[in-house]
Amino acid sequence: MVKNSHKWFGVLLASAVLLTFLVTCFWSYGGERAKSVQRLNPIAAEIYRMISPSTYKYVLNQPHKCKERRPFLVLMVPVSPGERASRDAIRKTWGQEDLIPGVHLLRVFFVGLPTGEQGPTIQKDLERESLEHEDIVQMSFEDSYHNLTIKTMMMMNWLATSCQGASYAMKIDADIFLNVDYLVNKLLVPNSTRRNYITGSVIKDGHPRRDKNSKWYMPEDIFPEDSYPPYVSGAGYLFSADLGKKISMASRFVRPVPLEDIYVGLCLRVLGVQPVYAFSFTSMHNLFEIYHVKYQRCVYYQRVIVTGFQPDELLCIWHDFQKAKSTC
Repeated sequence: MVKNSHKWFGVLLASAVLLTFLVTCFWSYGGERAKSVQRLNPIAAEIYRMISPSTYKYVLNQPHKCKERRPFLVLMVPVSPGERASRDAIRKTWGQEDLIPGVHLLRVFFVGLPTGEQGPTIQKDLERESLEHEDIVQMSFEDSYHNLTIKTMMMMNWLATSCQGASYAMKIDADIFLNVDYLVNKLLVPNSTRRNYITGSVIKDGHPRRDKNSKWYMPEDIFPEDSYPPYVSGAGYLFSADLGKKISMASRFVRPVPLEDIYVGLCLRVLGVQPVYAFSFTSMHNLFEIYHVKYQRCVYYQRVIVTGFQPDELLCIWHDFQKAKSTC
């Protein structure tokens, strides 16, 4: 009996020591994170106003799209106002909201204001299209490549305020092939939800381009650091819906940069969230393919996204791709 008492005392003592060690490590790590957040100062109000959704007004909106629904996955597609063909192709392919039985999908296109001589005509067409499909959200900033960061913050804010019941969201460009079935049934589990989760093609060794002729030019006065924090390629990335609100809040502490995927990475750094690389260990390839790959049905069946499609190309391969389940 005495031996057993000593045995249990030893076990309890070892457990207590281990628990103390873990709690100490947790509070040490948490304390450091808390201190680093406390050291952050909000960016100047006039700078934040550039990216704040409150600066802009909704021209078109779908406030009731999530009101009585809790979508498992919201597909958020930034697209130019005049790209009707791209939107129609997506509606007929991977953007179908009833594509996977028993899984609630939601499709939303995000646009800014059209510019140029055709602007008024494009706007009228867009308004008619919005009435027909009820899947377009538009805010009052000029739609341009350099305003993609504004558009991204608009998307995060819309998710946080108008679709609070969602489990996951995906930012995906309009020229992408998306294998929704693989995404939902292989990468995600439809009856569970992660938090603070973001995945895609993770870039961990990104450096600012200082060449003014580069499409990805980053002025040193805007971002003086020599390297970027880990970020996910803007072609397409998946994240738990709770991050929409958190990224929106983090943006108050991050000076705007013109590259939206870098900006999201900077917000993640503030939050202490590490993006997860989506990689297949069985076939050794990137699930979020950020380069164009020649269409092969069974190759595409093992990817989440492939980039570089015109609307007619997407429609063409989609019909053949439906055979993948039975042939691959």
